[in-house]
Amino acid sequence: MEHSLAPPAGFVRHDRRSPLTDPWEPLFRRDSGETVVLGVRAADAHTNSRGFVHGGLISALADNAMGLSCARKLGHTGGLVTVSLSVDFLGSALKDQWLEFDTVFVKPGSTLCFAQAFVTADGQPCARADAVFRVVRAAA
Repeated sequence: MEHSLAPPAGFVRHDRRSPLTDPWEPLFRRDSGETVVLGVRAADAHTNSRGFVHGGLISALADNAMGLSCARKLGHTGGLVTVSLSVDFLGSALKDQWLEFDTVFVKPGSTLCFAQAFVTADGQPCARADAVFRVVRAAA
């Protein structure tokens, strides 16, 4: 299937880079109300030896999307630390597919933030993640 390399409408280059995600660039984001939706066009750097998008990438980007969304929802500038993360893989994602990581809040709080991420590949569910984040207070 032929895909455009451009992200879908509303997505822009993600501006928060890290050493973990640098090899996976370009990453994209779409701010959607209180959440940050991450997106990436799956390429060779995202796959395992069988050509499927690696579960580690899906886990890391789901964690990233949920953490960014919790921070946005809470208006928090200090930071969040992942306390727990679980991922259920519902289907396969393949090279050239567009992956989206969208967050739903379960219970955002001032100490702990509970969230879920739904991951799709070309609009089809491929994973669901649940996470708890500890809210870290900004240094005074």
